Amino acid sequence: MLNVKCIFVSDIHGKIKRYDSLFKFIQKQQPDGIFFGGDLLPHSHPNSDSLETFISRHLFSKIQQINATVKKPVRFFLILGNDDPRIYEDLFFKADSNNIVTYVHNKTVSFGDFFVTGYSYVPPTPFQLKDWERYDVSRHLDVGAVSPESGYRTIDAPVDDIRYTTIAEDLDRLSQNAPADRTIWLFHSPPYQSDLDRAALDGKMMDHAPLDVHVGSIAIQRFIKKKQPLLTLHGHVHESARLTGEWKQRFGRTYSFSAAHDGPELAVIRFDTDDLNKASKELVDL
Repeated sequence: MLNVKCIFVSDIHGKIKRYDSLFKFIQKQQPDGIFFGGDLLPHSHPNSDSLETFISRHLFSKIQQINATVKKPVRFFLILGNDDPRIYEDLFFKADSNNIVTYVHNKTVSFGDFFVTGYSYVPPTPFQLKDWERYDVSRHLDVGAVSPESGYRTIDAPVDDIRYTTIAEDLDRLSQNAPADRTIWLFHSPPYQSDLDRAALDGKMMDHAPLDVHVGSIAIQRFIKKKQPLLTLHGHVHESARLTGEWKQRFGRTYSFSAAHDGPELAVIRFDTDDLNKASKELVDL
């Protein structure tokens, strides 16, 4: 199979200095593909036009500038994360149709000899924005989590979809799109009870019940162990690498990487598809 050289970042949260450092890094490295693992946008009121301007100026325009100057086009694969208001998803659909980015939430696309599948949803969190939250394997809620049926959304969603659809069901459907051993999965949530989903919740209680320090998805964990995809990419839990000392983990034949980072730097993961064991993480000063 043809090797492809890639960069993975996640949870940039609209930090302009991080974006500037990232695009300089891309310009220098000129990889084949860039993967954005969600939580791309700054916090702003979902009905303002400021985020539309931000997306155009600091993301799409910079991507177009990169591809106007590099020797060969770079593929930019994106999903949104649970902090990104879904009302702006249409902008990513339009950028995809204009061949600026490849927006991969809930679909599978080809990438050389490989495939890329994207999935934004995370299990229920304590936060109020519910655009990108789903029940995980059942309607069970962890201690401290707010139901997907509560909180608020920036776009309407079918009531039955909110109440009954699970991450497990979505992954079962999406996994039929391409051979697992040739597919890179771009998730926002990490797998449950792993080195990649460890949150700083030690000793914390709610209504006298302890909070689970692992906040990833059971469905994603089971999917990885059962289907054994080539590679899975994750973000969401910023402090996990600091707490566990690990940003990568192997589940059988599957490599899993997290680009989440809770320091001031930009965390960049570089990998080649022909030797995932040699993947590296770099903290780029802003």
